Amino acid sequence: MKVLNYFILFLVSCFLFIEGHALEIQSNNAILYNTNDNEILFSKNEDEKVQIASITKIMTAVIVLEKASDLDKKITLTNNDFKGLIEEDLVTSGFMANETVTYRDLLYGLLIKSGADCAKGLVNNIASEEEFVSFMNEKAKELKLKNTSFSNPIGLDNEKNYSTATDVSKLFMYALKNDDFKKILTADSYRTSNGHLTIKNNIRKNSIVGDYLLGGKTGTTDGAGLCLASIASKEDVNFLLITLGAPYDKKGKHNFEDAKTIYENFINNYGYKVIFKKGDKILTLKTKYTKNDKVDFYLSKTIKKYLPNDYDKKDITYKYKGIKQITSKIKKNTELGTITFYYKDKDFASEKIVLKEKQKFSHIKYIKAHKIEISLILAVIIVILSIKKSKKRKKARH
Repeated sequence: MKVLNYFILFLVSCFLFIEGHALEIQSNNAILYNTNDNEILFSKNEDEKVQIASITKIMTAVIVLEKASDLDKKITLTNNDFKGLIEEDLVTSGFMANETVTYRDLLYGLLIKSGADCAKGLVNNIASEEEFVSFMNEKAKELKLKNTSFSNPIGLDNEKNYSTATDVSKLFMYALKNDDFKKILTADSYRTSNGHLTIKNNIRKNSIVGDYLLGGKTGTTDGAGLCLASIASKEDVNFLLITLGAPYDKKGKHNFEDAKTIYENFINNYGYKVIFKKGDKILTLKTKYTKNDKVDFYLSKTIKKYLPNDYDKKDITYKYKGIKQITSKIKKNTELGTITFYYKDKDFASEKIVLKEKQKFSHIKYIKAHKIEISLILAVIIVILSIKKSKKRKKARH
């Protein structure tokens, strides 16, 4: 019995490896999207609540972008903006007290340098830190991040500052809809408005991950480990990846190694496959009492699906739901039903079936279909007429 159990376990393991292209990563939590289709391609402990370190600054940037009416407004940094940063050994971007900068300058430092000085400067010019954190948590509720809580705008380890890979992905997607946020995140470098600093985007130039990496936000603390929220693109496929909780090391490589493993698995082993081409015949419906015996329907668009290169065509199916028989009463351009396409019983595309031409009624086909009934009726009529004629003759004789 034990041998059988081990054998079954072995088969299941093989199946999971083949079908899921099993990935070994160091991060405890991860989620990858194909953002073209908003489809999850890979996940690991994606709903576990964990510390997220400076990934927190994504929300900080969102609040600033929505609260600051003019990103080019000049503000002056004060000693208060740098208070406690050295003592807590936090990363800074190189700004100085009494320096005049803009919100935009600080946002670049916040997102591509993860500067705690930028976070402090931005927050202190928007509201008190307590009020700002309140804004962050209100936004989390608005975005339905049910497993997320913020206690500070920097990402310091705190039991009340946590999220999940799923929630972070939702927040990241929302942030990327803002043109300024995306421009900052994907910039190669930025020269501050006063010319004091040139901020380089080391994530885009990361030597571990390939040139498909467009940008991202890192996060590192003892409690959170190494974290990375990133976006990538290759051959018109756009990806969004969150990895959290990779083992901490001073070189900070494990999160990028995981990003490389995950991205390249899908870049090398997956792609968009043409399932059906535009113009392919996809359905034939029978008619009733019309001149045509049947009506063929053709695809109005090409049906594609992002799939493993070694996918089994047997896993692609489609079903039609709608009117099964066409009559002359159905008007031209009537929507008859819908064809839904499935991969492994999960729908991924659909096509409306529309009657392009009205079908003409056929008297001949109607008569053929009802010849017995019509013959009987005619026979009855003939009998009735014969009886009437016979009665008239009898009356004439009398």
